[in-house]
Amino acid sequence: MRNSLRLRARLRLYGLRPTVWRRRAAFLGGAILIGLVALTFARLADEANHVFLSVVARWWWAPLLITPAGFAGLVWATRRFAPAATGSGIPQTIAATRNPERGMDRLVSARTAIAKFILTICTLLLGASVGREGPTVQIAASIMGYAHRFLAIPVRASVYIAGGAAGVAAAFNTPLAGVAFAIEELAAAYEQRMTLLVMAAVLIAGMVSLGLAGDYVYFGAMQQTLSVREALVAAPIAGVLGGLLGSFFSRAMLAVGNTSWRPLAWMSRRPIIFAGCCGCIVAVTGVLTGLTWGTGYSTAHAIITGSDVPIWFGAAKLLTTLATAVSGLPGGIFAPSLSVGAGVGDVLRSIFPTYPPGAIVLLGMVAYFTGVVRAPLTAVIIISETTASRGLMMPLLASALVADFVAPFVCRKRLYHQMSLRFIESGGGGTR
Repeated sequence: MRNSLRLRARLRLYGLRPTVWRRRAAFLGGAILIGLVALTFARLADEANHVFLSVVARWWWAPLLITPAGFAGLVWATRRFAPAATGSGIPQTIAATRNPERGMDRLVSARTAIAKFILTICTLLLGASVGREGPTVQIAASIMGYAHRFLAIPVRASVYIAGGAAGVAAAFNTPLAGVAFAIEELAAAYEQRMTLLVMAAVLIAGMVSLGLAGDYVYFGAMQQTLSVREALVAAPIAGVLGGLLGSFFSRAMLAVGNTSWRPLAWMSRRPIIFAGCCGCIVAVTGVLTGLTWGTGYSTAHAIITGSDVPIWFGAAKLLTTLATAVSGLPGGIFAPSLSVGAGVGDVLRSIFPTYPPGAIVLLGMVAYFTGVVRAPLTAVIIISETTASRGLMMPLLASALVADFVAPFVCRKRLYHQMSLRFIESGGGGTR
């Protein structure tokens, strides 16, 4: 008996209490499961996008029928069965950190996470301009929450922060971006004592994804660099153009839910009809351009590697992404925003025809993405890690900081945090 008491006392002395080990096991197990789910989600999302493009290649007119009807049907299903699964998923995760225990009732519940997984795949089958990264954050936060509940560990804000950050890391294969995202976006007051566990969850999820999917670079390796003179000229211009356009997207997205314009307000009160109209915009734009379907990954990759696209691609992709985002469908804006940013970069290539084209495109991508999400460090690290362009870190950072500076002139509010207020105020059942 004495030996047992001495052993327990010694374990407590070194911080080896059962609660500590259960907490670490919850983070470890949750992170591994997040990596597996994120990888499965990515593969199914890619397959769904491929199926839709195959249908379009065979029947070009099919989206004019299935996309509007599908938008309306999926919005009805989302509102009926999982209202908290609407949209990106990042605002819901932010809202859940405000009241962690109640967050698992709806915002990051198992029902919401499963619905988010299935419905996001369905949106890609319709050609919607969505990404899987935002939904992965919400799903990952849910997984981490249940891992803690299973081991009888209190669910705190840091649990969702770690889960969401691990989701970003696994979705993009970018561990550093996951850490930056946790600090810049998910945590209003970052819990410093949880830093190591958050970083561990991010790295474990990233390693699981890396081990199963291989050592890939999301957009392919970029070897081009800019001279100091080129960077001093191009980075500020890219920052201003991308920051203003990105913040315009944010302002437009926030304005739709609070508009006083009667026709739009009338449709907003009829979400199924509104979703169908948004689907019409996506379908018509996609049929006319042939370039704006889905995540936009393949087009962005082509632009980065030097392919030419029409000068209006960025504007067209912005339109379909905005129409999809405000429709109420489940789905994120990360990947489509990077695609729009590539379109901005393509415009910049025409302004700087003698500069390294791929490097200029990346400046446009990081600037536009920063303008949308207002997280410059996350934007720089995501672009750097997804293109292996570490030689462009300083120009990318300069462009992102300029974009972050000019963005408030168009939209003072941060998109995800402003949208999270709707879920806080509605108790987890916000719609758009």
